Amino acid sequence: MKKSIQFSLMIIILFSINGCKYYNFTGTGKIDAKTFQVNYFQNNAELIEPGIERDFTLALQDLIQNQTNLSLTNSGGDLIYEGEITGYRISPMTATADQKTAQNRLTMTVNVRFTNTKKEEDNFEKPFTFFHDYPASSQLVGSTLQAAKDDIFERITQDIFNASLAKW
Repeated sequence: MKKSIQFSLMIIILFSINGCKYYNFTGTGKIDAKTFQVNYFQNNAELIEPGIERDFTLALQDLIQNQTNLSLTNSGGDLIYEGEITGYRISPMTATADQKTAQNRLTMTVNVRFTNTKKEEDNFEKPFTFFHDYPASSQLVGSTLQAAKDDIFERITQDIFNASLAKW
């Protein structure tokens, strides 16, 4: 009885481990690529925030490295991410009773060109947009700016990842 339970448990573990090579916890299926590269995302937005292009490029690299076993390379990658920041704007969102702005919204748009050198039908070019609301009484500097960037980068990079690798 004990041996049959151990044998059954061993079979379940074997199938579980074997199944992970086709599907993993990040939602990606089997990836034929071994390397990826993220080219520098230029800031072509009308409103310029210094360093945001570098920070975004690094955030996308970090997300892909953390959620896959792909190796980052500077050139010749199997998967290539490139594009530009096309929108970075602040707009008032809500008003108080005396017609003053109560809340502002920072919106960022990134145009992404994804190239899969192993599977051309996966290639795409499309924009990704997200926003962060903050109190109008706050200036968009320091911790307010960092919180906004963290929020926007997390969402946009995850959306890019989902579109390119998870196929969501």
